[in-house]
Amino acid sequence: MELLSLKYLLFVLILLILYYGLPLLRSSVRKYQWMVLLAGSLGYYAMQDVRHILFLLLTSFTVWAGADRIGKIQEVYKTEKKAAGLTREEKKALKKLYDTKSRRVLFGVLFLNFGILAYLKYWVVLLNALRGGGAASLILPLGISFYTFQATSYILDVHGSKYGPEKNYAKFLLFVSYFPQLLQGPIGRYPQIGNQLTEQRAFDRKTAGEGVLLILYGLMKKYAVADMLAPLIAEVLDGPVDGIPGSMLAFIILLYSAQQYADFSGGIDIISGVSLLFGVRLAPNFRQPYFATSLGDFWRRWHISLGAWMRDYVFYPFALTKPMQELGKKIIAAGNYEEKAKKERAKHLGRVIPAAIANILVFFLVGIWHGAELHYVLWGLYNGIVIALSDILEPVWKIPGSTSAEKGAAVNTERVLSHVLRVFRTFLIVNIGWYFDRITDVHKCWDSLKATFFRFAPYAFSASFRQELLTTRDAFTVYGSLALAMICVMAVFVISVLRERGKEPELYLMKHPAAYAFSAFVMVTLTTASFLFAESAGGFMYANF
Repeated sequence: MELLSLKYLLFVLILLILYYGLPLLRSSVRKYQWMVLLAGSLGYYAMQDVRHILFLLLTSFTVWAGADRIGKIQEVYKTEKKAAGLTREEKKALKKLYDTKSRRVLFGVLFLNFGILAYLKYWVVLLNALRGGGAASLILPLGISFYTFQATSYILDVHGSKYGPEKNYAKFLLFVSYFPQLLQGPIGRYPQIGNQLTEQRAFDRKTAGEGVLLILYGLMKKYAVADMLAPLIAEVLDGPVDGIPGSMLAFIILLYSAQQYADFSGGIDIISGVSLLFGVRLAPNFRQPYFATSLGDFWRRWHISLGAWMRDYVFYPFALTKPMQELGKKIIAAGNYEEKAKKERAKHLGRVIPAAIANILVFFLVGIWHGAELHYVLWGLYNGIVIALSDILEPVWKIPGSTSAEKGAAVNTERVLSHVLRVFRTFLIVNIGWYFDRITDVHKCWDSLKATFFRFAPYAFSASFRQELLTTRDAFTVYGSLALAMICVMAVFVISVLRERGKEPELYLMKHPAAYAFSAFVMVTLTTASFLFAESAGGFMYANF
């Protein structure tokens, strides 16, 4: 069931009627209201492919049962620890024994679920590479990457004693299968939405109004930006790039940066809005990423839930391992110079190199998460290496006005200029990475980068634009698509500026009905206008992950 379909709209409306209507008919049903969401979520998943629901049930049950077992192990340990007469050494031995038991359960559950994910998502790709093609492809269960990461975050947190295990399997199953976020996240944490999903609630017009506004905003991004730009980008990058000037390729990559952001964040807006209709507020997944001042800052703003998952369960556990800590200490010890500058440099390296290695590992995994193809691996490594180098070389290329002390001393104009320069620098670095992300053929990717840097040829842009886009498409469609997309991009830019400055446009609109109605009318109009230039909407990019 496509997110952008009449079938999905009818499904949501029927589920809303049941969710809020059944408790009105019988008040005793209210405490079971969450079961309507569970039934709807499982039904939604079954409508995609009833066979794939077995994978969802397997993941949810093994993770729930494993966390429950870990919880019981921890309870037994606490009881035995309180036994009278235990020496300090005996307590240490007891802790080690129960930690080992808990880790065995944890690793068994993780191995099973990530093994299933790896087999379904990567095995055929690797087999094709080894055989040179010919292997049958597997159809991925809907949202398997997202629900696997979401479920495993729960057992990892229970193992870390952040909270106790959920005793009701059905409630945990709802957390894993909640239908709005199945398609493309965000990757939720149990404390964030677990209780929300099972709360008793009545229909709230204010929350629903905010949800409708989000849905319309997401539809505008998807239809009037992403779907307008996608065919033009494909026209250039899916064919041969020989002879295309770097200026044209750079222009197309800039369009791709807008397309990808509009597609992914637009999808997140839609599902967040749908979730608000049910009174459930999902975690934010974007925070004005193109206003980031460094690549690391960009990844704290883009796909926030995946970045947080990698930070909490890969980066810190790896960076804080004994070998990494020892490496940092050795680097600091090796810099035991008399000169203060050299000593400070050694301290800096000792602190950042373990983190740099951890960052490269994290982004290698992020690349693999997107797909096993080589271009995704290179894209992940590019991001990891750039972040690692920027941390290592921070004292060398820091732009004046970037530290808090310099900011305090600088006049406002210098601070603004410094900030703009860092945003522009980060935007360029991110867009270089998009070459690896969008161009699936690695050789074509390198050729495109070489053309961009060494054969930019701005004088050839106009002729190339006509050759690549206007020979196979009529001018009305090409220019109309670009014009509509740019109008909407400017609207998104203005809203992003307001949010970056701490304003909340949606709250203003909720307080002013006339402004709300006008904004809704404009978004509907722009979305409707997109059908002048596109016959149908494409699927969401991140649904493939």
